[in-house]
Amino acid sequence: DNVIDASKFPLPEIERVTKSNRKIGLGVMGFADLLVRLGIPYDSDQAEQTAIEVMRFIHSEGVKESQRLAELRGAFPNFAGSIFDLPGQKPMRNATITTVAPTGTISSIAGCSSGIEPYFALAYERHVLSGETLIEIVPLLGESLLKEGLDQEKILKQVALTGSLRSNDDVPDALADLFKTSLEIPPERHLAVQAAFQQYTDNAVSKTINLPNETTVDQVEDILMQSYQSGCKGITVYRDGSRAEQVLSAGIGQSGNQEAGTDTGKPGDNVTHPRSRPDVLIGTTQKFKIGCGNLYVTVNSDDMGITEVFTNTGRAGGCASQSEATSRLISIALRSGVATDAIIEQIRGIRCPACIRRDGVNVTSCPDAIARALQSVVQAPAAVRVAQNEQAASVNATAATQHFGQCPECGEPMIMESGCHICKSCGYSKCG
Repeated sequence: DNVIDASKFPLPEIERVTKSNRKIGLGVMGFADLLVRLGIPYDSDQAEQTAIEVMRFIHSEGVKESQRLAELRGAFPNFAGSIFDLPGQKPMRNATITTVAPTGTISSIAGCSSGIEPYFALAYERHVLSGETLIEIVPLLGESLLKEGLDQEKILKQVALTGSLRSNDDVPDALADLFKTSLEIPPERHLAVQAAFQQYTDNAVSKTINLPNETTVDQVEDILMQSYQSGCKGITVYRDGSRAEQVLSAGIGQSGNQEAGTDTGKPGDNVTHPRSRPDVLIGTTQKFKIGCGNLYVTVNSDDMGITEVFTNTGRAGGCASQSEATSRLISIALRSGVATDAIIEQIRGIRCPACIRRDGVNVTSCPDAIARALQSVVQAPAAVRVAQNEQAASVNATAATQHFGQCPECGEPMIMESGCHICKSCGYSKCG
């Protein structure tokens, strides 16, 4: 309440409205840590009940204190005639008492989990001013591993790579359940926790409901309707991979700056993982007659060269699936730095009886057709290739500026938490 009087306001009208209602917002952070301390999984009925009990206590005590302040300083100016001005109702100093606000930055300073969010990942990279790169593990995880008598060093190394306990056979299921990350928790459970807090929150509850990449439009609609029906005043949903600049994936081994091949992927580079696929690619599609009909081969490129190959036979079956598998492997090889000429050499001339027996077919197999399509792109006039690559680079650069996947301070990937973009590397956050 004192902060309202001490604050500076940009406009007189804002100051008048603020001081007429004197709304405040007591809230929480570190809820995921609390549940771990209590031994309660986030996606459980007990977690929902805990949320209700915590927020009911905060709201009840906040109301009592606001009524006490009203006796000393007077009710908020708009109290008379408001919904709070009821027979037998004590005057209140503040029109609202509770809010669950985004706490990305202050929770990082305090060293606890953010707001009412579950853990986004159990391991992060943090870059400090000295130039060092530190691997941060959720503190309670280390404590729990020691308490269980488990091999802390071995398990934490695995967590640093994956961001999760699920892939570690040495960890008991009960402990893994306590440390589920946001994408391991069903959307319905995310919403249930938010709705539980909303019951005793005057204003809105800041919460991100993380959805897996395969989530459909209908499923998103269902979540939105459930949030409305449960009384939530606001909701944020984020489908993994929905941005052109992918937000931070759980685990150091999967983060952008640790992914070998992300920076270059040029022929001759020593890479083990494919670089990321740009949002927009430029390419050509060629038609070949094969033993099973027609094969359409699409070759796409970006500013670094050929990036991927697609095939389509217009029909299902073994031939189509084999061509798709071949195309996928070629695409991975191209983005991992394998020279196009080396790929062409490996698949050119492969023979298929169906192609050999049919008149009018000038390729020996589907892989041979793919090799010919690649060869034609490689041999295309340099001016054409440069123009296509520059067009792809320009479109992707524009797309990148329209999203907030990378931190503007340090360039590292950001995560979506409590409705805010948060950088776990340097602490930057942006809400709204």
